[in-house]
Amino acid sequence: MKNFIIILLVLGCSLNIAGQGVSPYIKVAENEGTIQQTSERIIEALRQNSFEVLGSYHPANRSSLKVIAFTRNDLKNTVVKVADRGALGAVFKVGLVAQDGKVTISYTNPDYILRAYLMDDYNTYQSTFTKFAADVKTAFSPIGNDFSPFGGLVEADKLKKYHYKIMMPYFTDPVTLREFASFEEGLTVIKGNLNAKKGNTVEVYKLVYPNKDIAVFGIALKSKEDGESHFLPKIGIEHAAAMPYEIILQGNKATMLHGKYRIALHWPELSMGTFMKIMSTPGDIEDALEGLCEPISSDSDSR
Repeated sequence: MKNFIIILLVLGCSLNIAGQGVSPYIKVAENEGTIQQTSERIIEALRQNSFEVLGSYHPANRSSLKVIAFTRNDLKNTVVKVADRGALGAVFKVGLVAQDGKVTISYTNPDYILRAYLMDDYNTYQSTFTKFAADVKTAFSPIGNDFSPFGGLVEADKLKKYHYKIMMPYFTDPVTLREFASFEEGLTVIKGNLNAKKGNTVEVYKLVYPNKDIAVFGIALKSKEDGESHFLPKIGIEHAAAMPYEIILQGNKATMLHGKYRIALHWPELSMGTFMKIMSTPGDIEDALEGLCEPISSDSDSR
């Protein structure tokens, strides 16, 4: 009887955790100082705690916004074991938003992103992810002690099958950008187009697994007409850590997450009315990233 009661308690706790809401971002603090000073403190904190800083940039061409992309060996070597684009979960971002003399610091929540991207495989490696999340918090503790979740709530057990509305895409509905003759060709083409800043894009970071033929590119969308400057202010710059957008090259195929999935995942509180204001954005992003996968020619478009 005693063992039966214990089993019931454990099951009850598990069901309670599964039903809890998870938010896409964690707020660290709202500190005084410049965005540059804050950025330097964040980068130093990450490096002092064995995290690898992959790159940084100013989203939406705004000096008042900054994103810092980072990873760690245990995380990137674990997520890549998940065959269906698991490497997308290797990179996390810190978002800095300067306003009224203060800088708000936040980061993408590992528990949220990894549950969504790794789906059923999340539980297999949960201990690694829990340690990663705890160590991120430890690294940022000297900078702030808020650590409050924000940005909306999605039930933990629903993240692995997240979609915004009925008939909208899932994680498992990626957009195929191009199939190359080989991984090496794809890597060369994408890197070449990024070096040329084709379509007003800029490489923020790249993470390459040469022995597994996998690469992830974080790409700034600099077009003033239909890039981040167009859509970020409409849906919320507070979620700056959602950027940059990614291309994943796996084998000879380059794909991206569908905009109607990825944007909704990072802004789960978006009303349909607000989503309609950026109706063209998923297609605009697809066009920009598809352009980066086109064969390089002497007259390549570098608008």
